[in-house]
Amino acid sequence: MTTTDNATRTEHFDVLIVGAGLSGIGSAYRLQTRCPHKSYAILEGRDTIGGTWDLFRYPGVRSDSDMYTLGYPFRPWPNAKAIADGPSILDYIRETAREYGIDQKIRFNHKVKRALWSSEQARWTLEVDDSSTGASHILSCNFLFMCSGYYDYAQGYQPSWAGLEQFGGQIVHPQFWPENLDYTDKRVVIIGSGATAVTLAPAMAPLAAHVTMLQRSPTYIVSVPSENAFANRLRKYLPKKLAYSITRWKQILYGIFLYRMTRKRPDATKKEIIRLVQQALGPDYNVERHFSPVYNPWDQRLCLVPDNDLFNAMNKGKVSVVTDQIEAFTEKGIRLRSGEHLEADIIVSATGLTMKLGGGVEFLVDEKPVHFPATLSYKGTMFSEVPNLASVFGYTNASWTLKSDLIAEYVCRVLNYMGKHGYNICTPQRPAESGIFTEEPIINLTSGYVQRAADTLPHQGSKAPWKLYQNYLRDRALLKLGRVNDGTLEFRKVRVGKELVHR
Repeated sequence: MTTTDNATRTEHFDVLIVGAGLSGIGSAYRLQTRCPHKSYAILEGRDTIGGTWDLFRYPGVRSDSDMYTLGYPFRPWPNAKAIADGPSILDYIRETAREYGIDQKIRFNHKVKRALWSSEQARWTLEVDDSSTGASHILSCNFLFMCSGYYDYAQGYQPSWAGLEQFGGQIVHPQFWPENLDYTDKRVVIIGSGATAVTLAPAMAPLAAHVTMLQRSPTYIVSVPSENAFANRLRKYLPKKLAYSITRWKQILYGIFLYRMTRKRPDATKKEIIRLVQQALGPDYNVERHFSPVYNPWDQRLCLVPDNDLFNAMNKGKVSVVTDQIEAFTEKGIRLRSGEHLEADIIVSATGLTMKLGGGVEFLVDEKPVHFPATLSYKGTMFSEVPNLASVFGYTNASWTLKSDLIAEYVCRVLNYMGKHGYNICTPQRPAESGIFTEEPIINLTSGYVQRAADTLPHQGSKAPWKLYQNYLRDRALLKLGRVNDGTLEFRKVRVGKELVHR
């Protein structure tokens, strides 16, 4: 039940969720079903539901993993396409929020600026700006759940290229796609080789005069069917929830198997991926140069393309791939280190994201700023020495929602355990003994956006419960079945005043 501090008129909740995207809506569902007596609200800095899937509106925006694992386990994905377009995913999130009444719990335009923990009061106090009114609010909660994603919504990453100001055409970043951008019969150069670039190129190709994907180095690209034939057959003969559950588990187990085989046999996997690309583009295409990375598969995420769309566009002559370094921008395009000049009317800077932990919120514990790089991630969920705070971060080798849902269920387990035993503070405690384990980067990817943010992120340990295994089955056992009071998560009872009264 929501309560109010009579002295300061501070609204108080048992739980505050920050972010109304895919994980925020899913976490709210878990909270209201597993902890029905807990009051909660969702604070969303933007004016609508959807997070990433509302923010990104570039042509062709879609999922980069299948919807049977990216979708919620409690609400079947309703469409035939497993690799789904952004608007369909956004509708799915919004319909889920409406169906379960979660949309009534959202405070839009509420941007959290600071979160201050008081051990004496056993609660977080949040300073929140309301962009719709210009007002500031103070809200408090016993437990804070961050579902705000992992990147900066206000800006994407763009390198400082020489001569950028000389270009006479239009430069666009996919994170801020202009609604009225007309690229009909225009020469388009997309800088980048990741998921955004391989999505944009075939999507823009039908209208553009030509699309060039300019990459500094290649990425592993794998074609997958946009529809899951197995899932669509099951839905004809079984109840939709049962069919969805079977397909979901099939995809989970296949994904785990594929990842493990890839890591055990990287050379064989690399050869097979390149063979399939060569098959798609024909024997004369220089696959070694443009589609053969120097790193092993899953050192960075693989890029999926549905139904060969990128390769089909290349075979039609509508898309070309150039692997080279940028020397400088010119008035009419880009000059490359090789001496080649790419003429362009529009340049799309698909150069990646800027990671920002916790949505840029400033956290303080008993008036001391939290320096997250000095913390350890506990079960991929909480942070050492930071009380009553959980944060969602999905898998790097599988669908985001698989991990976010496990985290949400685990948070509910913790809350219920605390309620049952009368605790009001829980804090992961870093081991006191030195030499128990080594510290490692929390994300073991070589991707540029990860490396740029490495010094701002928490670390992981080399042993459980501080190690992230990137394995759904292992995490499921740890988070759903493992002991809540495991000797590392410290629970305390603090007597607090009665300044909070029920409305």
